[in-house]
This record gives sequence, C-alpha cells and structure tokens, in this order.
Amino acid sequence: MANLLKIKNLHATVENKEILKGINLEVNEGEIHAIMGPNGSGKSTLASVLVGNPKFEVTRGSILFKEKELLDMDPADRAKEGIFLSFQYPIEIPGVSMVNFMRAALNEQRKYRGEEQISASNFLKLMRDKRELLGMDSQLVSRSVNEGFSGGEKKKNEIFQMAMLDPTLSILDETDSGLDIDALRVVAAGVNALHTPKKASIVITHYQRLLDYIEPDVVHVLYNGKIIKTGGPELAHELEDKGYDWLVNA
Repeated sequence: MANLLKIKNLHATVENKEILKGINLEVNEGEIHAIMGPNGSGKSTLASVLVGNPKFEVTRGSILFKEKELLDMDPADRAKEGIFLSFQYPIEIPGVSMVNFMRAALNEQRKYRGEEQISASNFLKLMRDKRELLGMDSQLVSRSVNEGFSGGEKKKNEIFQMAMLDPTLSILDETDSGLDIDALRVVAAGVNALHTPKKASIVITHYQRLLDYIEPDVVHVLYNGKIIKTGGPELAHELEDKGYDWLVNA
C-alpha cells in the first residue's frame, strides 16, 4: 500500500494569525481518513492549504503528494496532479454551463498528462455514465454551474464533478453541512461508489452521522491547530458521546 500524502510539521497563518501549528499526517492508497474537531480548530484551513488557497501562508513544514512537494505547485497543477476539494459552500457560476465547465476542466487535466483532448461524443458518454453511477437527475448537469441550486443539489454537483475528474485524493470539507438525510445518503453513496484501492479520501466533518455512511479507516481529532488524537472508527462514536472536552482537558 503506497503512501499518497505525507504532511510534516505543517504551520500556516492567515492575516498574520497562526492557525495550523504543526500538523503531521500520512494517508496511504485506499484509505479514508476523517478529520474531526470543534469550530476554529483548523480543519478547513488544512483543506485550503492542501489545494493551495493563496489566502493562507505556509510558514514551515512540507506536504508531499505522490512524493512531489505540493508547496512548490500552484493550485491548478495540484488539481491536475489529482487533488480534488469538495467545498463546504460551493459557489454559483452563472452563465457557465456544466457541460462546458467540466469539458474544459477535463481537457486541462488531460493536457497536463500529455493525453489527447476528449471528443464531444466521448465526453457526453462519460457524463452520462457518471451521472447514472451516482443516480443523478439529468437536469442537474444541464444547467449553469450551481446556479439556482439548493444546498443539497450543490453538494451532489460537487460529487459529480469529482466523478468526472477522477482524482487520486478527494478532500470533502464538511460536505454534510446543511444536508438533509436523503441528500446525505446520495452524497455518501457517490463517494463510496468512486472509492478504489488506489485512491484516498480525507473527510472533514463536525459530526459522526456522515461517518455512518462513509466509514473511515482512521479518525483524527484536530484541535487548536494540531492533531491531538488518532484512532479507528470507534473514536468518532466516542466523540459523538462525549464531545471534545474530555480530550482537550485530558
């Protein structure tokens, strides 16, 4: 089982305030890691740093992805290398159709890998196959990107984009936020359907309920910019029962 991601002593600031204070984390092929923690602990900051959000400044540490230093890459190249972030609050892009948006993204990825551009017919077949795999309504992918979508539709659309781009590492930043139970099941089923022994996922969540549907191999607790505890799936249940205080005050 090959190592995909190795984060070593990662420190990061935003507006001169240190948020990440020495993160160490390793993710191997085939693994699903859950990162839990209270508000303000640094969970979304970690996701943003991994994909290269320029708002955050890395002051120390390294992030190796497939043995390449991520911190030397711009955000577009990180995406082309196979990292995908499902946003907590997906934005709307009025006037840009999902078809054009996804085809442009896919062709940029193929160009980076030295592959030919995908033909229109093959692209439409791929869209249809992925939509059927995820059990998504065809109307959802024929509109402008997220325009007029409900919260649940936006999250489903994020999973559809993930299916199209076929990333090696998927980062789900509080994908369960604001979802009703039916939408949560659809999103989780999509994540599970796309998972393979060669890929990995990092699931960032406040609540254990998402982990009833996407079962993690490893659970980490992030608090005040550091991972303070790591365990198996049972740790998520313990957090649900006890909260975070028992760890913080231990």
